[in-house]
Amino acid sequence: MNAAGLLQRHARLAFVLVALACLASVAGALYAQHVHGMEPCPWCILQRVVYLLIAAVALLAAALPRGPGGRVATGLSALLVALLGLGGLAAALYQHLVAARLPSCDMTLADRIVSGLGLDAWQPEVFEVRASCADAAVSLLGVPFELWSAALFAALGALAVALLRAAMAPAPDLGDAVPQARGRSGHTPRA
Repeated sequence: MNAAGLLQRHARLAFVLVALACLASVAGALYAQHVHGMEPCPWCILQRVVYLLIAAVALLAAALPRGPGGRVATGLSALLVALLGLGGLAAALYQHLVAARLPSCDMTLADRIVSGLGLDAWQPEVFEVRASCADAAVSLLGVPFELWSAALFAALGALAVALLRAAMAPAPDLGDAVPQARGRSGHTPRA
């Protein structure tokens, strides 16, 4: 079976794994913030929001019934995850290449989105901006946090594109997977 057929058969599992990766990323960021004092900047918070959106879409896609419209729902969900992953990748790269070098990242696009959504007032422990981008520049194993995030967004986007391609591919022929009945001698009986 080719990769498209494998992804068609295991799309639910793939979406669950996408959601778990996103939730683990946010949990890791919250652990770093609340246990190790690594305070988030607006771009960090925006990436958390994108991870949570991807997780929600992926969990919804995994829960959708498989039927006549199942491949369409899988394809649309995968497309949305790919677009969100691309947006998250752009946010992570912008944080690394531009925002981390600025003395302040107040009122940047990320700051306006986060405050505009009101998430910082609703759940300040998760969504409140507590540092500037320059202050939030921290490395893990010598690699800046935002590049780890960019790598995860790229991987999620690549998996989503593969799921989209699989949803658009013809259904796998299961007739080849059904073994022929064989007699005691191991030969296929003749009719």
